[in-house]
Amino acid sequence: MRESVAKKAKAVEELTAKFNEAKTIVAFDYPGLTVEQFTKLRVLLREAGCEIGVYKNNISRRASEAAGIGELASDLVGAKAIVMGFDDVVAPAKIVVDFAKANKKIKVQAGVIEGKVVDAAGIIALASLPSRETLLTMLAAGMLAPVRDIAIGLNMLVEQENN
Repeated sequence: MRESVAKKAKAVEELTAKFNEAKTIVAFDYPGLTVEQFTKLRVLLREAGCEIGVYKNNISRRASEAAGIGELASDLVGAKAIVMGFDDVVAPAKIVVDFAKANKKIKVQAGVIEGKVVDAAGIIALASLPSRETLLTMLAAGMLAPVRDIAIGLNMLVEQENN
């Protein structure tokens, strides 16, 4: 029996560490999903630098409380898969929500965005944001626009003086 308790305590400790490291956590119902569909989702998440797992309710609830996101514990009841994103804040939510649109068996339950517990609506709203790369591109384009305008203006002045 002692070994079983130690094994569970280690599982809670490992999951707590992952919760603390994750920028985004998404918990969702997955009953009815085939092994093939779940594997496809796992591959999509892995390519985006995310991790997915199915944990016992007791372990995931204890880990969420230990990680300081105890409000999530009430949503970790029943068969839940938990996705953790460590690099991109938007990617886990976007992948799960897009996958849920194609597979109606998935129901987003709740999640955590940079330490703040949110409901399904918060995860869906996050999924509607552009990816980090797209946002950075938009930022760069916005920052370069004034420089481009100045360059065009200076070029027009030079052409005007030459005429």
